[in-house]
Amino acid sequence: MPNWKEVLEEIQGHIQTGQPNALDIVRRKYLAKIQQKTGRNTIAYYSGWLQKPQQVDAIVNDKDKNALMVTVHKLDRSKGLDLILHTPGGDLAATESIVDYLHSMFGEDIRAIIPQISMSAGTMMALACKEIMMGKQSNLGPIDPQIGGVPCQGVLDEFDQAKKDIKTNPNSAPLWQVIISKYHPTFLGTCQNAIDWSEKLAEEWLTRNMCAGNAAKAKKILKEFSDHKMNKSHARHISKEKCKEIGLSIVDMEDDNELQDLILTVHHSFMHTFSQSMAVKVVENHLGIAFVESMQMQFSPQNP
Repeated sequence: MPNWKEVLEEIQGHIQTGQPNALDIVRRKYLAKIQQKTGRNTIAYYSGWLQKPQQVDAIVNDKDKNALMVTVHKLDRSKGLDLILHTPGGDLAATESIVDYLHSMFGEDIRAIIPQISMSAGTMMALACKEIMMGKQSNLGPIDPQIGGVPCQGVLDEFDQAKKDIKTNPNSAPLWQVIISKYHPTFLGTCQNAIDWSEKLAEEWLTRNMCAGNAAKAKKILKEFSDHKMNKSHARHISKEKCKEIGLSIVDMEDDNELQDLILTVHHSFMHTFSQSMAVKVVENHLGIAFVESMQMQFSPQNP
C-alpha cells in the first residue's frame, strides 16, 4: 500500500488530470478497501486538530452525533462496526451521547482502530468497544477530566494541600488565598462531579463490553486511565504495550500486514486532507458518505 509520499503523489496525479475532488477520491478508495478486507462496516472519525490546533470544533462535540447519524444510515448493522479514531478528545456529555448512539446501532460489536492518537474522550470511546486495534505507533491517553485545560483532580488535590498547610502553619493562609481565589465558589463541586461522571461512564462501558462482566478488571483499567497522580499529565501518550499491560483487549495491527498498510494509508489520506483543505473534521464511511466540518463552518453530507 502507498506510504505518505506515495499517497501525496496519487492525490497530485488526480489534480493534474483535472479531478476537482482528488483528496476525496483517494481517501474513499482506501476506506472502501478496508471494508472489503474485513467485511465489517467502517467509519473513520477524524479530527484535524494537529494541523489546525486553534479550531474549537476539532474536538468532540454534539455536532459529531449528526455526523455519525449520516454515516450509519443504511449500513447493514449486523456486520458490526470498525471505528477508526483520531481525535484529541472533547466534551464528556457529547461523548456519552455518541457512545450510547453507537451501542444502540451496533450493540457491543464495535472495534476501535487507532492509527495514531485517540486521547481523552477519544480514549473513552475506545474503552467502550469490545476490542482496540493498535500498532507500535498508536497511543491512547488518560481520561481524567479537565475544565478549561485544568485537571479536575489537580484542583481537588490543591485544595486538600491548602487545608493541610493552613492547619499546620496558619501563616501560609495569605499565600494560599492568592492561589485559591482564582477558582469560582462552585468549582470544587464541579470538578468532583466531572470526575465521578467520567469514571462512572468508563466503568459501565468496560464492564458491559470489553471486560464482559469482570468488574474487578474494569476497575483496574479505570484506575490506570483515570488516576491523575499516576499519569502526571493529561497529555501523556499511553502505548500499545502499556495498554496490554493494563488489561485492555488489544489487537496487534502488525498481525495483519495488509490491513495495517490499508489503515496507515487511510491515515495518510486524512492527514493530507487536513493539510490541503479547509476541513477541520471528517466523519466518513466505507461507502463514501461523509460529514465534513470546515473552518468556514459549512457542514453538509456528501455523496460519493
